[in-house]
Amino acid sequence: MKIEQLGRHILAEFYNCDRDILNDHALIEKYMNEAAIEAKATIVKSVFHLFNPWGVSGVVVIQESHLTIHTWPEYGYAAVDLFTCGDEVDPWIAFDYLKEKLKAEKTETQEVPRGIVEKIKRFSDGQLDDIKVKHKPEVVNA
Repeated sequence: MKIEQLGRHILAEFYNCDRDILNDHALIEKYMNEAAIEAKATIVKSVFHLFNPWGVSGVVVIQESHLTIHTWPEYGYAAVDLFTCGDEVDPWIAFDYLKEKLKAEKTETQEVPRGIVEKIKRFSDGQLDDIKVKHKPEVVNA
C-alpha cells in the first residue's frame, strides 16, 4: 500500500566531487537551477552565496518546495537537500543530474516522506478528516 504524503525529501551526500566545480558560485547556481528544470519543477527564485576562502551555499525555491546545497571544496564534498511536493516533480532526476554535474565518485542518500496524510489527519483532532491532498498551490496574482 502506497503511503499518501505531501512531499519527498532526499538528503544526499556527494563525495569526491570536482573541487573546482564545488567552489564555482555561478556554476553551482546554474547546475542547481538546471536540476530543478530537469525534475520538472517550477523555479520561483534562486539565491547563492560564495564564502571566503571557499564554499558555496544556495537555495532554489521551487513552487513545489526547494533544492539546497552547501559545498566544501577543500574536502570534495557537497550536502544537498531535494524537497519536492506533488506527483509531477521527481527529486531523483535532480539527484542524478547533480551527481553527474558535480562529478561525484560516491553518493549516499536517504529519502524522508514529508507530510504523511494519515498523521496529519490523526493530529488534527478530526478537523481534517476529509483532507484532499493538493500538492501544487495555485498561483495568486498580487
